[in-house]
Amino acid sequence: MRILVDSSIWVDYFRGGVNSEIMDRYIDENIICTNYLILSDLFPALRIRKQNKLIDLLNEISKIPLDINWNRIIDYQITCLKNGINKVGIPDLIIVDNAIENDLILFSLDKHFKLISQSTDLKLVEI
Repeated sequence: MRILVDSSIWVDYFRGGVNSEIMDRYIDENIICTNYLILSDLFPALRIRKQNKLIDLLNEISKIPLDINWNRIIDYQITCLKNGINKVGIPDLIIVDNAIENDLILFSLDKHFKLISQSTDLKLVEI
């Protein structure tokens, strides 16, 4: 089991949020991973705040390659729209695809992922 940790969870974790204990356990078990899309969401704010140690730590985490299949992304978007899930950005659909194609469990606070999981093969950490 590998857990793809979304930026919303990382931000919550850095702030000592309610999911910190779960994240500590996943880190200790060495089952977390990320991708460069998620990191690109985190790094600008960390660089502005000169949080170089956090950047270094995030760079040590296993990164899952992004093999973007645009036809699958379009299919996910169509599925979302047919199910009344509007305004899901392409970056989040790429994260969905990355998780499904690599058999990862997504850990996120974003509510639209739960909706997407009801009509796709996306697996989520239940919180």
